[in-house]
Formats: sequence, structure tokens, C-alpha cells
Amino acid sequence: MTALLQLFNVARHYHVSGGLLGLSHGVARAVDGVSLAIEAGESLGLVGESGCGKSTLARCVLGLEPLAAGRIEFQGRNIASWPEKDLRRQMQMVFQDPYSSLNPRMRVGSIVAEPLEIHGLGTRAQRKAKTLELLRLVGLPEEMAGRYPHQLSGGQRQRVAVARALAVSPALVVCDEPVSALDVSIQAQVLLLLQDLRERLGLTYLFISHDLAVVGQVCERIAVMYLGRVVEAAPAQALIKRPMHPYTQALLSAVPVPVVPLPGHERRRQHLSGEPPSPLSPPSGCPFHPRCPRAMDLCAKEFPPPFYIGPEPGAPDAAKRFAHCWLHAPKE
Repeated sequence: MTALLQLFNVARHYHVSGGLLGLSHGVARAVDGVSLAIEAGESLGLVGESGCGKSTLARCVLGLEPLAAGRIEFQGRNIASWPEKDLRRQMQMVFQDPYSSLNPRMRVGSIVAEPLEIHGLGTRAQRKAKTLELLRLVGLPEEMAGRYPHQLSGGQRQRVAVARALAVSPALVVCDEPVSALDVSIQAQVLLLLQDLRERLGLTYLFISHDLAVVGQVCERIAVMYLGRVVEAAPAQALIKRPMHPYTQALLSAVPVPVVPLPGHERRRQHLSGEPPSPLSPPSGCPFHPRCPRAMDLCAKEFPPPFYIGPEPGAPDAAKRFAHCWLHAPKE
């Protein structure tokens, strides 16, 4: 496989001001030097706490946010050089809230057909046929085309959003918390749909979530963000079985276990002290070091480079596994 999307030291900063005089409060480092690659046909999960920069990074990938530094290449070409309309056809997004991402004044058929009209694809009859085909593809009956969003359930609305995203046959689909606004009983259905569509259509996903359990179901690889930086990336099952970064270990310890664990497989909850630092004044060195139970003096001085971690049983590709953590620096 070849890299469809590559991020090179990507940064997105915001100048924050407020008060009666609009005085500057500083610069918020929402994304602060992220390098990642997504291969064609792959599903990469991006996880982390709220406010860590996941959604901002997704908007940068889509060309919706200007970069403060770094570059993003799509199909081997800097996205800054892509004509906007061409980039929109190649990248589509499924938003978090199906209640606000669909136009309430448009019927479902028109919502799904709108991307086809914008990009001038097909005749009117062909667009109508394609719309009905897309509805069937996401598990909705054809009669849904004549309904309005308020007449649908949350799960049905999100299926409409998925159908709209697939209308122009994009190479990359960005899913920003696509199930977090849905009832738990519906979440599994939408996740299974996304998984099935990826396998059938060969889609590439950038899947954003704060829930490691959700990402583990639909993604082959997971990257973990903390305060604007990626701190670990690994094949999904390898990361879930054996997280290497202390922050990832703490995240996994907070995932509820629905059954009584077998002896020797108990999970001990890790409690982190303090609150995540503000992106307006991030700590020096590793951003996690003020809360890390295993922090060393070096952690406060310098952000670690990616240390690639050797193979373990069942790991599909050891070169894909790295952690930005001094604990994994080669021993001299």
C-alpha cells in the first residue's frame, strides 16, 4: 500500500483575545507538530480527550483551516496546490451531530443528491438513480428520499450523512465523532455500517473519537493525541493489548470492562493528577510530563522524537508502531 495522506510537522495556532479592549491573551497551540501517514484503504483512528486538537487536525486535513507550520500531502501533492473543488470531491466528512449537519428544509433525496449537483455529475435522471442507490447502500428504503430530516431517527439521519459523503466517491472520508451523538443501541449499527462500507468500497477513513473502545472496533491503526501532539501510534490490537505511552495506558484503564476479567487479565484504573494544561501555555518538553507518573527530568526539557518499538507476537508491521516517550529511548 502507498500513503494516500501524509502530514509533516503540521501545526495550527490561534491568536486568542478577549475583554472589553480585545487584548491578546496569547497563542493557543491547538495542533503542535503532528506527523502521520494514512495508507490507501486504511482506517486510522485518532483518539484523545476533548480539546486535544483532534477535530482541528481533521479540519486542517480537509483544507478548512490554514496551517501555522508544516504541510499536508494528499496523493503525493500538497493540498495547498489542489483546486478547492477537486479537493472537496476527493475528501468528504461525516459530522458528529446528524441533527445539525443536515439541512432541515431539504428532503433526504435532495440532501444526498446535492454533492452530485455541485460537482455536475450525471444527468438529473442519473442523479436520482444514484441517490436511491446510495440510500440502499446505507440500509435505508427508497421511500426515505421524500422525507425531511426531522421525520427520521438519529441513526437514520447519520446514515443519510454517510450516503451524502459517499455520493462523489471520495478517496478519503473523515468521520468526526460519528456515533457520539447517538443512543448506545444505535452506535453499534452505524459502526458496523461504516466497517462494511470500507470493506466493500475500499474506503480510507480518518476516524476521530474520544472513545478507544469505539475506535478499536473499526480501525486498523490508532494514533493518540494529547494537547495538540501525537504521543503514540500503533496497530489497533497491539496498542489495546500493550499500550506503550503512559497517557495511552491511562486512557485504556478508563475504558469500562463489561465482563469479569479472567485471572491475570485484570485492569487497574490509573488516576492522573491535575488537569490537562492549557494550549495557551503548554509545558516545556513532553506536554504530558506534569501529570505523568513516570516522568523524568529529561521529559520537562525536550519533546521526545518518535521511538519505534520492536515487534511483538501478532504485530502486523513493527515499523508502524512508535511512541514519543523517553521511556522507550534506546539504551546505550
